[in-house]
Amino acid sequence: MSEWDYKIFWDEAVKQFKEELAFSIFSMWFLPSKYEKSTENTVYLSVPSKFFRDQMIHNYKNSIEKKLFELSGKKISIDFIIKPNTSEDLSKVENEVGNDKKTDAEKPTSVESKKKSVKTEGGRGQHPDLRPEYNFEDFVVGPNNNFGVNAAIAVSTNPGSAYNPFLIYGGVGLGKTHLMQAIGNKIWDTTKLKVIYVTAENFTNEFVECVQKKMMPAFKSKYRKADVLLIDDIHFFQGKVETQEELFHTFNELYEKNKQIVFTCDRPPAELKNLSQRLKSRFERGLNVDLQTPAYEIRYAILLKKMEKHSTKIPNEFIDMIAKNVSSNVRDLEAALTKLIAYTELTKKTMDEATAKNLLRDIFGSTRQRNVTIDLIQKTVADYFSISISDIKSKKRTKSFSFPRQIAMFLCREMTECSTTELGNDFGGRDHTTILHGCNKIEEQIAADPSLEKIIHELRNTIKENTNK
Repeated sequence: MSEWDYKIFWDEAVKQFKEELAFSIFSMWFLPSKYEKSTENTVYLSVPSKFFRDQMIHNYKNSIEKKLFELSGKKISIDFIIKPNTSEDLSKVENEVGNDKKTDAEKPTSVESKKKSVKTEGGRGQHPDLRPEYNFEDFVVGPNNNFGVNAAIAVSTNPGSAYNPFLIYGGVGLGKTHLMQAIGNKIWDTTKLKVIYVTAENFTNEFVECVQKKMMPAFKSKYRKADVLLIDDIHFFQGKVETQEELFHTFNELYEKNKQIVFTCDRPPAELKNLSQRLKSRFERGLNVDLQTPAYEIRYAILLKKMEKHSTKIPNEFIDMIAKNVSSNVRDLEAALTKLIAYTELTKKTMDEATAKNLLRDIFGSTRQRNVTIDLIQKTVADYFSISISDIKSKKRTKSFSFPRQIAMFLCREMTECSTTELGNDFGGRDHTTILHGCNKIEEQIAADPSLEKIIHELRNTIKENTNK
């Protein structure tokens, strides 16, 4: 091996990624990436297109660099050279893609991402912790998120005054982080305010490390001197007693100084468990908005918006196919679109229906498992207890109706990505606290009564069977 020849480390990294990633992901992104050369601190990889390079930088660059560091003990950066594939390369990729040796359920579909810092119009550069593509211009607005988007714009226009604190909640992949970071990017680009973005997990890890190293003054100074504090995924704080205590005092100090605070969560604060009541009350003090699952028309519009950024275009019939089959969240929509674009880029072939379905079968399959509807659950429970769906939705309080109703609420909360507000609307216009009460009651009864657990298990299986028909 010559002085700066790092090919041996790249080859070993590729072997490890093959074991760590779903084979469909590995063959799509890592097989076409070829080692070209090394310098003292950089490994150069050739990739077939600008689109491919951008995806590698966005999704895999950071993880490759970490892997090379683990293998070599040196900080080696990755750079990319665009070199269109030969026909031999294309044939190899085409044979590999879709022939998964390990299913996506067995392996993770992504690794950590890292972005480059770019200059903004404001002159102080892109915020180091915010993704520039997370902005209001690229956020598709529809009935499912209109209120939340307008509120977020108001917060970014007048931080510390309009809706403070501001909390965005909803299921996975519905745009919570996008909207939060859009707020941060807008404030960063248009003001001189100090903006801090952190996930709840990183906040917790940093807190623990500072306690251990006796660096708490530095920790407190960092977060309590922020003009805008954005904390993502606050449900992670559940059960973290000491971190909750520190967050409580940080919140109070910032709030008293009229500093803007923004949170995201996967559920309303009232549904968080093992979280202090006084912290819940702080989360609920300002404005809480709910992002809901987008309807077909919005999903279609989201896909068209995402495709605008790529030179390779996918025919509308396949956009329609994705929009109809992926209804769970925006993240899965984007994953499906990226897969079709990548295949088209790599193989230089025209997409056909059979190929598209084969490429997307893993995504379509996983979303079908999640696409359990409230209607299906209500019907399954009603049939099991020999009552009608109207009884499930009614205001009747006798146990023969209220008990099945609460079971249906419990299963809906467990098996769908709907918020308690959405569930309330589909259970006769009840409020979210009634839904929460019903779910908690069933949880308590399951713990005390094994026979009820068997009923719930049987209902789950029936619902899953009917979902996959």
